[in-house]
Amino acid sequence: MNCYNWISVIRLPDFITRKDFEWAVETASAKKKLDCASAEFLTIDEGLCVQAMHLGAFDEEPATVALMDKFLVKNGYVNDISKTRLHHEIYLSDARKAAPKKWRTVIQHPIKKI
Repeated sequence: MNCYNWISVIRLPDFITRKDFEWAVETASAKKKLDCASAEFLTIDEGLCVQAMHLGAFDEEPATVALMDKFLVKNGYVNDISKTRLHHEIYLSDARKAAPKKWRTVIQHPIKKI
């Protein structure tokens, strides 16, 4: 059985500070009666990565990943996916509103030079 361990992130503009984030968590918790205790202010340094825009349904992503892997081999790199360097997917389409053939997903893998 496959078990996925994931986090959902939202990129914040550079002008948003930790203090702004803490205010937003406190305000949402109080006004909206939401449990925001697990929300974190993270800074992620991705390091060297390869990424590609996948167009289409999520089930078709392996074809895009295969193209990325082919690019790596051709250019002297290998995947560097580990417990600390992870596969990322950035969803640009709202799957509730767009047809699967129109979904856009950025796939990103950490890499290293051979």
